[in-house]
Amino acid sequence: MEQNQHDDAPVAAAAPTVGDVLLAIGELWPESLAEGWDAVGLVAGRAENRAAKILFTVDPSAAVLDEALAWGATMLVSHHPLLLKPVSSVAASGFKGDVVHRLIEAGCALVTVHTNGDSAVGGVSDVLADALGLRDVGPLAPAADGLPEEGIGRVGDLGTPVTLGAFAEAVFSILPAVAGGVRVAGNSDALVRRVAVCGGAGDSLFDRVRASRADVYVTADLRHHPAFEVREAAAGGPPYLIDVSHFGSEWLWLTPAADALGDVLGARGFTTDIRVSSVNTDPWDFVLTPGR
Repeated sequence: MEQNQHDDAPVAAAAPTVGDVLLAIGELWPESLAEGWDAVGLVAGRAENRAAKILFTVDPSAAVLDEALAWGATMLVSHHPLLLKPVSSVAASGFKGDVVHRLIEAGCALVTVHTNGDSAVGGVSDVLADALGLRDVGPLAPAADGLPEEGIGRVGDLGTPVTLGAFAEAVFSILPAVAGGVRVAGNSDALVRRVAVCGGAGDSLFDRVRASRADVYVTADLRHHPAFEVREAAAGGPPYLIDVSHFGSEWLWLTPAADALGDVLGARGFTTDIRVSSVNTDPWDFVLTPGR
């Protein structure tokens, strides 16, 4: 019997299904690590549909969806939930309902990886700690049901002490450009070595920061009263505070996360195109400061 000339030709790898991607996401960022108040996992989409093009974003905004659909994305992986609070309607008359309708109409799935992406190894705060060159890193608030190295926030040490001013400049240099910049509380000449970080809003962790004996705490969305009380209690000493963009602190995670997902899917024999959104979803457009 004559052999078919195509018998030995390599078989093209198939794109994963949404279900396949969800399994990979569960391996990297288990839903069991999500905080009890959070809403993670599949928001829209059918498990059997193919996910040939996947776009990562911090926020599932209308502009991000425009970008995703123009590219032909079949899955959107968002760090922040679209539907964190319960809703009674997804009518397209509201912006959240409109996003849901557009996703379904375009056949594009939406998956949320939020506090499970914060807590897991290689998560948001791990990426931030790595970018700042921290050593001997551990969780600021260890996960209740996770590995010893998993949890919210991270704390570690710089190789050598630096001034708070120099460290703040290093923080500024690794973040995307946003209107709000970076705010610092503390003497710029003070030396810092032990550093606590928490991507996103982290002023609920001040007790953990103090217990860690961190010299400085890098996080986002610091409110007046919690920050004021921390600085008053410190009487001018540590912990000093560095307040950064919520979007910026989590944006750093997108590329390593996209690479990690691609690696897991590739190891399972799938081929897919994974990109990071180019849309800056920081909500602020400009800032006024004294002298400007």
